[in-house]
Amino acid sequence: MKSIDIGTLSARSGLPPSALRYYEEIGLIASESRHGLRRQFGPEALMRLSLIALGKTAGFTLPEIAGMLGRDGTPDLSRDDLRARAADLDRQIRNLTALRDTLQHVADCRAPSHMECPQFRRLLKIAARRGMTTARKPKAPRKPG
Repeated sequence: MKSIDIGTLSARSGLPPSALRYYEEIGLIASESRHGLRRQFGPEALMRLSLIALGKTAGFTLPEIAGMLGRDGTPDLSRDDLRARAADLDRQIRNLTALRDTLQHVADCRAPSHMECPQFRRLLKIAARRGMTTARKPKAPRKPG
């Protein structure tokens, strides 16, 4: 397969050209050449973008993903990192499932008000405890991608 320009890569990947340029800037993908002012990418760029998308979906940061991609474009994944991330996802799934079930109960609860529903009051206590113990610093603005 021949090289594709940044516009075609953008259309095929669903990512805006600005994200592709940023990914190239931080070393996640590399252009092969230029045709006029337009960057040209090899066919492997689509595979790398798929790997990046998978990593982002799994919750890895772009720097973490960069560390998982070998220079030759093949994934170089730490099985320990993957197991740890899978365990994090399991915890998130359990917490979200419990939250969903509680909210569904509260929505269907026959108590005259939410504040009279024992399960809703338990949810408020849990939320208050978590809010007090997991105060987070504000996140830095995200780069495109």
